[in-house]
Amino acid sequence: MRDLILGQVLSYTADPFATGPQAAQLTEGLVVEGGKIIAVGAADALRRSYPEAMVTDYGTHLISAGFIDAHAHYPQTAMIASWGKRLIDWLNTYTFPEEMRFSNKTYAEDVANRYFDLTVSNGTTSVCSYCTIHSESVDAFFTAAAARNQRVWAGKTCMDRNAPDGLQDTAQSAYDHSARLLSKWHGQGRASYVITPRFSPTSTEDQLAALGALWAENSGCLMQTHLSEQTDEIAWVRDLFPTARDYLDTYERHGLLGRGGLYGHAIHLEPREKSRLAEVDASLIHCPTSNTFIGSGLFDMGGLKAAGHRIGLATDTGGGSSFSMLRTMAAAYEVAQLRGRSLHPSELWWLATAGSAQALHADHLIGNIAPGLEADLVVIDLGSTPAIAQATTRASTIWEALFPTIMMGDDRAILDVWIAGRRKV
Repeated sequence: MRDLILGQVLSYTADPFATGPQAAQLTEGLVVEGGKIIAVGAADALRRSYPEAMVTDYGTHLISAGFIDAHAHYPQTAMIASWGKRLIDWLNTYTFPEEMRFSNKTYAEDVANRYFDLTVSNGTTSVCSYCTIHSESVDAFFTAAAARNQRVWAGKTCMDRNAPDGLQDTAQSAYDHSARLLSKWHGQGRASYVITPRFSPTSTEDQLAALGALWAENSGCLMQTHLSEQTDEIAWVRDLFPTARDYLDTYERHGLLGRGGLYGHAIHLEPREKSRLAEVDASLIHCPTSNTFIGSGLFDMGGLKAAGHRIGLATDTGGGSSFSMLRTMAAAYEVAQLRGRSLHPSELWWLATAGSAQALHADHLIGNIAPGLEADLVVIDLGSTPAIAQATTRASTIWEALFPTIMMGDDRAILDVWIAGRRKV
């Protein structure tokens, strides 16, 4: 069956950071068949070309590629918005006790299903998540995503020091269990496995080397970790790895730096780190609500994009304080303002869609509206609240109409969601 979906269809022909707002274009409709987009264009032309298609007409509502959350911790769903800690205290007080619960299969399944219900209701159609050290947490995540036919990435989080006994594995078990889960899930449906050392402070050099070897053996997989989130974390890394040139070197010397590497936060980077990350075409993942909520610092979006870095956007649930990519875009705008760079609405929206897809090396699959891409879509009500509607009525351009939703929108702005060509909301 073919579906003809009409509305204000927003897509990108290029990166607006490089070419400006003209990188985006508006059309009137798209046609979906077999879970993929097969045509985009003017409404009348599409009606003539596909007269048998079932029509869904959203009028003046905005149709976009679904949001892509490039860095999250789904096991932290229940502890989101917990009060008052910096990173290391946060882990010990909230994160580690909660993650201990994921050895329980039923608990992991309940949280995974709740997580996807929450994220889809906020217009997120794809996510890249950390799990816990427990295989049950990985199975629960991928099973819940498969039931919804979502394209997702995730991996078993590996730690063998500086964590509670119930959350530690070893270098060998991290390798063995990750390899088994990778074999089980990678490429199954819309699932991709991600090799996942939490961060250098919770992995010995032996474990980092084991996971670097696993990545070398499975170069088609992504690898995710954390990098330079807080200054006290960086000092801790310096104490733990006294011979390392910098934080990034703790990964680089163990085979954990490369194209396909996803480095969350990346706020306090040294010049050498910036240079090496750009040289290998690694991905930096900006987590603005987390960075402000935990007091980590201000990501240099302007400088890093100007230097050619591949950058995605993420909620970082539950250090991040919202499941909403709209709220995440708003926070990214505010952080960039504090760094002296006013992000254009076209740039913010690109980060949450095509930019995150590029960061995950999936822009050939998702993140935009074009023939051949998978039909993951979000439909946005540009007048979802009275405060937003009053601003929208004054708008003379699509960006003036969209920006109030970026800054003030929430799940009420999500009119509909399509996943792999099927309506979900």
